[in-house]
Amino acid sequence: MPYVNIRVAGTLSKEQKAKICQGVTEVIAEAANKPKDSILIFIDELPHESIARGGELLQKPAGK
Repeated sequence: MPYVNIRVAGTLSKEQKAKICQGVTEVIAEAANKPKDSILIFIDELPHESIARGGELLQKPAGK
């Protein structure tokens, strides 16, 4: 059973999550020859300030 963990900075809408899950499921099912109903996807939404790049904490995008 494939497990996929996707981590994003900030939040996604329900529609965005659904689209991501559909696409990822399609790719894994085809590439790994696994049944779609065996693929589990976890989406972790993290505050920007909990992620760093190059030693610097990410900043929340302007207007969000």
